[in-house]
Amino acid sequence: MKVFEKDNNIFKLLSEAISEGIIVVNEDQVIVATNGSANQIFGYNTDELIGKHLNILIPKKHHHNHHHHFEGFVSHSEKRNMGKGRDLFGVRKDGTIFPVEAGLNPFAIYGNNYVMALVIDITLRKQQEQQIQHLNTQLEQKIEERTEELHHTIQELKEEVILRKEAETKTQESLKKERDLSELKTKFLSLVSHEFKTPLSGILTSATLAGKYSKTEQQEKRKKHLDTIKNKVKYLDNILNDFLSIERLETGKVTYKFSQFPLSKLINEVVYDANMLLKDGQRINYPKDIDDYVIEFDEKILELVLSNLMNNAIKYSGEHTIIDLQVYYENNILTVKIIDQGIGIPKKEQGFIFKRYFRAENALLDQGTGIGLNIVKSHLENLGGNISFTSKENQGSVFIITIPITNVLDS
Repeated sequence: MKVFEKDNNIFKLLSEAISEGIIVVNEDQVIVATNGSANQIFGYNTDELIGKHLNILIPKKHHHNHHHHFEGFVSHSEKRNMGKGRDLFGVRKDGTIFPVEAGLNPFAIYGNNYVMALVIDITLRKQQEQQIQHLNTQLEQKIEERTEELHHTIQELKEEVILRKEAETKTQESLKKERDLSELKTKFLSLVSHEFKTPLSGILTSATLAGKYSKTEQQEKRKKHLDTIKNKVKYLDNILNDFLSIERLETGKVTYKFSQFPLSKLINEVVYDANMLLKDGQRINYPKDIDDYVIEFDEKILELVLSNLMNNAIKYSGEHTIIDLQVYYENNILTVKIIDQGIGIPKKEQGFIFKRYFRAENALLDQGTGIGLNIVKSHLENLGGNISFTSKENQGSVFIITIPITNVLDS
C-alpha cells in the first residue's frame, strides 16, 4: 500500500512524531510499516523489518500461542491492550528478550485489513516493580522479626511502612498516567486514520469517475468530480497544517511575522475559499466598509483563524442558511464576528469547546479532528488577541475574535 511507503509524508509525519514504537501488520502478520522508535526498540535499521513476519519480534516459545491470539483478535476486531493479564515479551535483533506492553488497533484502508501495534519497552518498569516487590518482602520479614523487640524499633518500622506505601502510591500514579497517555495516543492515531481514510476514498472515487467522462457533453460532470478532488485535497492539507501547528506551538517553534496588508484582500481570499465549500442555498454576507483598511499583523495567522471559523460555520449550518461576516475597528481593537444559523453547541459542553481533540456530541457525525479551535485560541492569545462565543443549540453560534491593531492606515 502506498500509504505505508517510506517516502509517504503522511505516515512519516504521524508516526515519527510519536516516541512509542509503531508496527503495522497485514492479515498475514507481515510487517508493512514501522517507525523509528520501533526500529530502535528492537535493534533494527530503517526499513529492515518491512516484509518480515511478525514472529521475528516474538520469542520462539511464544510463536504457537501468538498465532492463535492474533487470529482470535482479527476475527473479533476491536481496540484493546494486547496480553491483558499476561506478561508479553519481545526479542531484539541480537536475541535479547525483553518485556513489552502493546496496544492493538485494527483498521482498514482501501479494503485491506491491518493491525497497528503501539509498543513500549517496559524493562525499566518491570525492574522497578521487582524492586518494590523485593522491598515489600524484606520489609514484611523485618516486621515479623522485630515484633518482639523493643517498642521504639517497631515504631520505626511502622514509619518505614508509611514511607513505602507513599512511594508505591506515587509509582502507581505514574504508571496510570503512562497508561492514560498511551491510550490517548492510540485514540489519536485512530482519529487520524479515520480522518484521512474518508477523503482519500473520495479522491480515488472521483478520480476514477472523472477519467470516464471524456466526451465534450460530459465535461460538466467531469468538472464536478475534479472540484470534489480539490476540496478533499484542501481538507487533507488543512489537517496536516493543523498537526504541524500543534507541534510548533508545543515546542515553542512558532515565529510570527508582522506585515502591512489590506484587510479587504485577506477577507476576499478567505471568502473565496469558503465559497467553494458552501452547501445548496448557503451564502455569505460580506462585511461592509473595509476597503480602506490597511492593518499591521501576521497575515498568515489571521487567514488561518478566519478560515477555520468560516469553514466551521459552513460545515455546521444547513442548506439555505446565511453566514454573516462582520468587521469593526474601534479604540485600536479589530473585532471580527462570524454568525451562523447552524446546529449550535450544547450548553453543557460549551466549557470544553477550545480543548484539544474535543468535539461536541451533536457534531460527531461530521468530519473533524477537534484541534482547529484550540490552535486558533493559542495563536490569538500569543499575539495578545482573544476569542469568545455565544451559542444556542439548534439556533446557531456567534464567534468573536478581538485583535489589538495599533496601525490601521487608510489605503
